[in-house]
Amino acid sequence: MILNKPAKIKLSRYLKPYWLFAIVSPLFMAGEVMADLMQPKLMSQIVNTVVESGDVETVLATILMTGLKMLGLVTIGGIMGLLCCYTASVASQGFGSDLRVDAFNKVMSLSQEQTDDFTTGSLITRLTNDITSLQDLVQMILRMMVRAPIFMIGGLTMCAGLDVKFGTVVLFSLPFQVLIVLIMVFKAFPIFSVVQKKLDKVNSVVQESVTGARVVKAYTREEHEINRFNVANMEFRDTNMRVLMLMSTLMPCLMIVMNLSILVIIYIGGLEVEAKAINVGDVMAAVQYVSQVLMSVMMVSMMFNQFARGRACADRVREILEADPVIKSGTETECSEQGTVRFENVSFQYPGAKGKVVLDNISFSVNKGETVAIIGATGSGKTSLVNLIPRFYDTIGGNVYVDGVNVRDWDLHALRQKIGYVLQKSELFSGSVNENILWGDGNASQEAIISAAKVAQADEFISRMPDGYESYVAEKGASLSGGQKQRVAISRAVLRNPEIIIFDDSTSALDLGTESKLRQALHTEFADTTVIMIAQRIASVMYADKIAVLENGKITAFADHDTLMKTSETYRDIYNSQMQSNGGANNG
Repeated sequence: MILNKPAKIKLSRYLKPYWLFAIVSPLFMAGEVMADLMQPKLMSQIVNTVVESGDVETVLATILMTGLKMLGLVTIGGIMGLLCCYTASVASQGFGSDLRVDAFNKVMSLSQEQTDDFTTGSLITRLTNDITSLQDLVQMILRMMVRAPIFMIGGLTMCAGLDVKFGTVVLFSLPFQVLIVLIMVFKAFPIFSVVQKKLDKVNSVVQESVTGARVVKAYTREEHEINRFNVANMEFRDTNMRVLMLMSTLMPCLMIVMNLSILVIIYIGGLEVEAKAINVGDVMAAVQYVSQVLMSVMMVSMMFNQFARGRACADRVREILEADPVIKSGTETECSEQGTVRFENVSFQYPGAKGKVVLDNISFSVNKGETVAIIGATGSGKTSLVNLIPRFYDTIGGNVYVDGVNVRDWDLHALRQKIGYVLQKSELFSGSVNENILWGDGNASQEAIISAAKVAQADEFISRMPDGYESYVAEKGASLSGGQKQRVAISRAVLRNPEIIIFDDSTSALDLGTESKLRQALHTEFADTTVIMIAQRIASVMYADKIAVLENGKITAFADHDTLMKTSETYRDIYNSQMQSNGGANNG
């Protein structure tokens, strides 16, 4: 992957806007833990009184007063816990939201080359699953980073305060627990990265199968896609199971150490009680404190588990944030010319590709208001050529000029605002017809939308839809036919009122009659607009001012239809093969 990376980004900066919540949350947690630490001590007072005192009134009074204290502490601890949960949630959710916004913005700024390198499935996983894992990690840190140490230190101190021997037992058992946690974490960490990659694969298969559902059904490849998903899903499951099995052994190991420690304390406590050196209540309190100390170690183990997963996710999210866009914006926003395009000795090869270049030493000019068509065999480089105009990719040699300015010098937003681009595959979004057309100009009036649709020959079928322009369009335009999708996409480009319109074989689903009406409407309403069109049909391009014949990445002829019929053997061959095979008229 060709990625230029700036200085390493610290994800902790996304927590800064929520610093007050991030500071207060651990304080509330500390209050909850202190309340919990007092409970065993108070309970021991009740037990000691019941065992030692024979006075019923004294026992009842102690139970009542101590019980009220315990209830009060539970209430305070509960309130503190709720406040901790709220403040930690505000900080973690804000952190995740801001991080997701920046990551999405960065994805939008990346070049086509970089998004291809990441793959769609991986980007989806990083912006959803990975950031959610980091969000959960932040919440755990704010709550458990205070809870575990205070429980550990406080419990150990209280336990030692009851009897030094109890504290010694706890101190002796801690190294074993820490060692177990470290071994498990170091074994699990490398697998977490693999788990996320396997999830990427699952998402990629799902995304491809769902978006390509029509092709899958048309070729009855459902079983193949199901098998492909099953393979990806099983690999994800098996890898995830490795981590879960590894981490599942952690808890039993820790529980063994904890229960052995409790047994030792009960044994020592029994001897001490028999020798009247300590009370029964104190032994019970010691057992509870040991449980709290060792449970805090388990909390730490859970945190290490989340840390390991979070580190893998952080690296993947940081990879997006640190990716420096390959296509860098220039500074030019104005120029003296309008609607002109010029290629000077342009050569192009897709990043990372090897072998022959896609475009080789291309030179031609398009004047304002001209219609220039590009025709050639599949794979000749037609789409690659027009992709260089809005600068989706950069050339490897030569220069492309729009309005007399090198596209590398243009501010990308200003450059692309000049261009209406209708893709070979019509990309529509879930929402109303209006919302899809408004992509061309978000501030356009309803009259302008209808006018653009009329030029694109879309108004007729839109008006017949149940809710007209407010009719719902399914994701990817699944509720529309191919020709309808193309006309909505053309409406979107026309609404922009651009200096240059690029049609990348985007009238292929239209019949020749509709295409002719579209061509006439463009000529009437947008006479000064430059049109660059790719087409496979001679009938679609023969009326253009100039036609470029592209063969193996080179322009072998560039003239009008009549001239090409006299001078270009390739063009004549295409014309004759299409016209003869269709009885003199190509109906698509």
